Amino acid sequence: MPDTTLFPMLDTSPPPESFAPEPDPGAASERGDACTLDLPIAGMHCAACVGRVEKALAAVPGVDSAAVNLATERATVRFSGASPDQAELTAAVAQAGYNVPVDEVTLALAGMHCASCVAKVEGALTRLDGVESATVNLATERATVRFVSGAVSPQKLAVAVAAVGYEVILSDTDTALDAGEAEERRKAAERRSLLIDAAAALALGWAAFIALQINRWADLNFDKDALFLTLFVVAMPVFAFSGRRIIRAALTVVRHGGADMNVLIALGTSAAMTYSIVATFAPGPFRDASLERETFYETALIIIGFVSLGRYLEARAKGRTSAAIRRLLDLRPKTARVLRDGEEVELLVSELAVGDVMRVLPGEQIPVDGTLVDGRTTVDESMLTGESMPVDKAPGEPVFGATINGGGSLRIRATQVGADTVLARIIALVESAQASKAPVQALADRIASVFVPAVLLIATASFGLWFALGPSPSLTLATLNAIAVLVIACPCALGLATPTAIMAGSGRAAELGVLFRSAESIERLAAVDTVIFDKTGTLTRGAPALTDVALLSGQTRDAVLTAAAAVERDSEHPLARAVTDAARAAALRLPQAGGFQAVVGQGAHATVDGALVQVGNARLMATAGIDLAGAAPHVERFASQGATPVYVAVDGEVVAVLALADTIKPAAAEAVRRLQDAGLRTVLLSGDDHRAARAVGATLGLDEAIAEVQPHEKAAVVSGLQAQGHVVAMVGDGINDAPALAQADVGIAMGGGTDVAIEAAGVTLMRDDPRGVAQALTVSRATLRTIHQNLIWAFGYNLLLIPVAAGLFYQVFQVIGPVPGGLEWLFGDRGFLEPIVAGFAMTLSSLSVMANSLRLQRLRVDRSAPPPLIPLAAPRPLKVTARPSRA
Repeated sequence: MPDTTLFPMLDTSPPPESFAPEPDPGAASERGDACTLDLPIAGMHCAACVGRVEKALAAVPGVDSAAVNLATERATVRFSGASPDQAELTAAVAQAGYNVPVDEVTLALAGMHCASCVAKVEGALTRLDGVESATVNLATERATVRFVSGAVSPQKLAVAVAAVGYEVILSDTDTALDAGEAEERRKAAERRSLLIDAAAALALGWAAFIALQINRWADLNFDKDALFLTLFVVAMPVFAFSGRRIIRAALTVVRHGGADMNVLIALGTSAAMTYSIVATFAPGPFRDASLERETFYETALIIIGFVSLGRYLEARAKGRTSAAIRRLLDLRPKTARVLRDGEEVELLVSELAVGDVMRVLPGEQIPVDGTLVDGRTTVDESMLTGESMPVDKAPGEPVFGATINGGGSLRIRATQVGADTVLARIIALVESAQASKAPVQALADRIASVFVPAVLLIATASFGLWFALGPSPSLTLATLNAIAVLVIACPCALGLATPTAIMAGSGRAAELGVLFRSAESIERLAAVDTVIFDKTGTLTRGAPALTDVALLSGQTRDAVLTAAAAVERDSEHPLARAVTDAARAAALRLPQAGGFQAVVGQGAHATVDGALVQVGNARLMATAGIDLAGAAPHVERFASQGATPVYVAVDGEVVAVLALADTIKPAAAEAVRRLQDAGLRTVLLSGDDHRAARAVGATLGLDEAIAEVQPHEKAAVVSGLQAQGHVVAMVGDGINDAPALAQADVGIAMGGGTDVAIEAAGVTLMRDDPRGVAQALTVSRATLRTIHQNLIWAFGYNLLLIPVAAGLFYQVFQVIGPVPGGLEWLFGDRGFLEPIVAGFAMTLSSLSVMANSLRLQRLRVDRSAPPPLIPLAAPRPLKVTARPSRA
């Protein structure tokens, strides 16, 4: 997994003069008339590899030639024109069967306010040589950058971001925890500053507004010159103080040739202030044109106040959307009690090493992942899996960091520390999903790229139209309309619509024990119409168990089981263990067996209480000359249920037939039912014959069972369903499931599965419980629904209210009559939207998106306890097919 931690000690100072840095790999340099690009290459072993890589790189458009050095494992790419696209170079190497090592870093940013800011930062980062991709998340204010290993330094990335007017926040410490605390302190200080700005601007703005209204309605007839001068003296310092953040950001963006939300607000409020200042200190033009002088100091202040208040509330809401990550970070223990040289010492968790033996007392957190060496306990793993029931632990079993020791003093040997622990990997996976972009965001990104220029054109056109054709005083009304258009436009809502929902949804999923690898996985899962379950280990326990006993000669069940278990006790075969486990569960006392002998592929026999007891398959019985005719009906019945029949004979006579089968997980039927209730088609994938597949499928109520599928054929089955137009999710847990998980539209790995399966999947369930599939589906559908709602609101708000701000209702009220008294606060007495109302509406738009996304944190998902163990039932009507190649 690539490193996605912050670089907490970004040092942007230049290196000492005596130290000449080596050329960055992945960076372009000029050599003569041509430029070169150095790339690290991994996976080469011989001269033939060199030739393949050189040929692949030379075929990339813009590349003149490529030379590969096998000893240094580097490629030098020469080009004379524009630098070749880094992603194309990497893809070419991958297509040749090798890879360009890629690093990943997450940078904390400051100064972004809307989708236009996101586009500018992403563009600045991706233009750097060696950078493959850059994804900026407005909600988290982080940039995730993938670059050729060693191609760029964190300092270089920070400089690129600063060049377009934004800032990379550098931490003073080198631990993720301290970096997070430093970032949180910075954000808290910024929130306080925004609140002060909002309070100052709104308090004075509303005071001025009320004073002007009293002067107007009470006919106090204050001298205008004195009144306007007083307002200027009071308002100008507050405008400069509270608006400094917006105006400074706008100037920076414009200086770099861009435009964003800050530019719109700065233009609108500056236009109001400029108009007011001219009316205050240069009244001549107004008198010459017979225009009534008005000022809008209070309008500018209130708009600045609303914007600052909105950003303060947005900042608080953004913090809430990342609450899941903070809660995960808060789970990490700070110290550990370690046994060294026979003495117990207390160390920071960051100082632990693999192999250290830790002592954990009752009620304490387990510091890191490890193996229980001494002691027995129950462990609360709910913080990792979402499962509230404690888990029993015995020596030799694994335990995980941040979980809580329920009772007993334990000694634990550390096996995973630092970024390798389960908790650290969960945090990394959730952060990765939150930082990624969903495909549905592409439309919003395209619109956001042209949104601000379009608003500027609309505002200019509105001003010109109303100034030329509008009613008197045309200059005043044209100015107010232009200000209203600039202020009401809200690209922020477009930029926040998707990432805030992804953050809240993936965080809620993590609390439920469901980990999404990316935003794309969330979106894809919501569209799934077919769920394929691998049988073994997913819907079943993955180990045989005794499911039935057929008695043939008057023996009791306990007597038969005692005799069979006494023989099988010395065997290591999985079927033998199933028999002894059943006897142990029934609390039976097993006599000592003598003369034990195992017969490979057939079974075993031994003497128990003076009688010869044989336990095994039909071949063992046939070799001993034992008649099986009386057992035939029971064998047929067990086989139809997918169970393996095992005969028990005593002194040459069959006394019972045992049914051994891979039992169904307790929650499997409920998991299938939930998915079917959600409208999904459920399919079983099994390597068993059609009778066994039918038995499991009928018991669970699945829609279809595909039998006799070899491990290497699973991906082909998935592909076949996709070819029929289905959107497929594959649920599995084993190494042989990995190709099918990768082939599916969404791969879902069970928590008890292998690392290979988990790496191939887009969704990981922390619990070994198939009901987690329905939970993941619930979260993904709710998240995508929220994204759609946010986007509809963001688009609809701008499409409806920008025309209103441009003066649409003036014509409406010209037709239907004067503005009703109850609406004058909104449209004045002419039908033009008040700029103050426009500022409030803009703030409300962004907050509405944030509030809608935060509802996902309270998403209710059914997490009821598992039902009782399900026995295998007789088959019921079910569509059962053989694998496609055998059909």
